[in-house]
Amino acid sequence: MSDKAKEVSKSIALFVAAGLCEIGGGWLVWKWRKADWHWGYFILGSAILVLYGIIPTLQDQVFGRVYAAYGGFFIFLSFAWAWAFDGERPDRWDLIGSAIAVAGVCLIMFIPRKGLTEAPAPAVLP
Repeated sequence: MSDKAKEVSKSIALFVAAGLCEIGGGWLVWKWRKADWHWGYFILGSAILVLYGIIPTLQDQVFGRVYAAYGGFFIFLSFAWAWAFDGERPDRWDLIGSAIAVAGVCLIMFIPRKGLTEAPAPAVLP
């Protein structure tokens, strides 16, 4: 596997992991609040949401690009989660919109460009 293919695979895996944590954690908090689930689901969901906040920092791109591109995966994964766990089947417009969003992600993250593509070293505070 080429270095570029490994980079793309890693990036996609991190987007999926972040999405599952954000959506899964948010869903547990939602169920606690809206479906009167036990408060333990609120705690678990909150902990998973903290993990979601950490996962994007493992990406090799700059902050704005990572979070902008993540939005496309979030759209797709939200529909998939709702279908799998709540039985809310997406319609064709949901699927078309998701495909457009994921195509946008590919443009944002994986098209070669000049200039800064990797995250700069962290600033050292005095």
